[in-house]
Amino acid sequence: MIEAKRSDEEDANNLKKKKMKRIRRRRSLIVKRLSCFRSQDFGHPTIDEVDGDGNVDMTSASTGNKHSPTHLVVMVNGLIGSAHNWRYAAKQFLKKYPEDLIVHCSERNSSLLTFNGVDVMGNRLANEVLSVIKRNPNLQKISFIGHSLGGLIARYAIAKLYTRDPTDIHCLECGSSERIAGLVPINFVTIATPHLGTGGHKQVPMFGGSNTVEKVANQISWVLGRTGRHLFLTDKAHGQPPLLLQMVNDCEDLKFFSALQSFRRHVVYANAHFDHIVGWSTSSIRRRNELPQRKHLVRSGKYPHILKGEQDTTNTAKQENSIKLPINNFKAARASMEAMIRGLTKISWERIDVSFKGSKQRYFAHNTIQVNTPWINSDGADVIQHLVDNFHLHHL
Repeated sequence: MIEAKRSDEEDANNLKKKKMKRIRRRRSLIVKRLSCFRSQDFGHPTIDEVDGDGNVDMTSASTGNKHSPTHLVVMVNGLIGSAHNWRYAAKQFLKKYPEDLIVHCSERNSSLLTFNGVDVMGNRLANEVLSVIKRNPNLQKISFIGHSLGGLIARYAIAKLYTRDPTDIHCLECGSSERIAGLVPINFVTIATPHLGTGGHKQVPMFGGSNTVEKVANQISWVLGRTGRHLFLTDKAHGQPPLLLQMVNDCEDLKFFSALQSFRRHVVYANAHFDHIVGWSTSSIRRRNELPQRKHLVRSGKYPHILKGEQDTTNTAKQENSIKLPINNFKAARASMEAMIRGLTKISWERIDVSFKGSKQRYFAHNTIQVNTPWINSDGADVIQHLVDNFHLHHL
């Protein structure tokens, strides 16, 4: 009896030791995972140059002044955001490509200035990009990465910066005469961006699919200033279509479609779950019946929050050469959405679906996908790493 009791005690002690060992191992992994978030360097020192407007140009400190990066990456924040929201992502880019990139985190459209309207903010961003290029004359290529509203701002800005010059002597090297601010366009990436707007057709999950709630939100969209009217497609200046509808085509003075098409690569990252601000359909530029069934999507091994399925690079360029937008009736959300989808999907898009299901940070998915605030949104680090690992440095 005594030996049996002693044996039971030893077994209990062994189980307790194993349990404590597992807890320590788990804590060690968590500490290791979050260690890069403890300092402003996020695991990689950089040289930050801040101009009078608070805009930040970041280059890797590891190369010193030995190299002059030739590829500019412009990162654009979303509603009520700032340049700081992109700091973690910028560091990861410079850690991977220290000799090749200058990362510019835009600050010109921050905080309440994001209520001024997509067009006003797009103009500001365009001027900001030109000033960055002026400070760095060795730049040759350009890419844009926008989070949420930032993706729409970037789409407007590139139309302002778009040029086509067949006489450019460098055209033979890259195979195209199209330029963005005089540079070769490479990557255009958006993360949780409402490309189809937020008005109607269940585009904002927090409204719960209620038509009544959506109608009320539509009526009070003015709370977000001109930006709200643009997002809810309630802007109708001088009998023109809403701005987001205009931005799927080339206009007389602004070549929205040509500018977007000029990039070598187009990518959308979209939350499939728990993004209560921007829906899966609008951020992935798909009709609701085209969304993959969630049960058929599986997690990637290397990037645990990236969902794997058949790669979707929808391109309907053969359907039509142009879109005739309705002028009088824009309250038909389905018609507006269809017009935007048909316009935007003339371009091939890489669609990357993301899910934070099971994560404690899932209810902050809209910011977690960007690692907006590292201590709160650290689970999105693998999404940023996926973005970095698949980034194209050069034209193909």
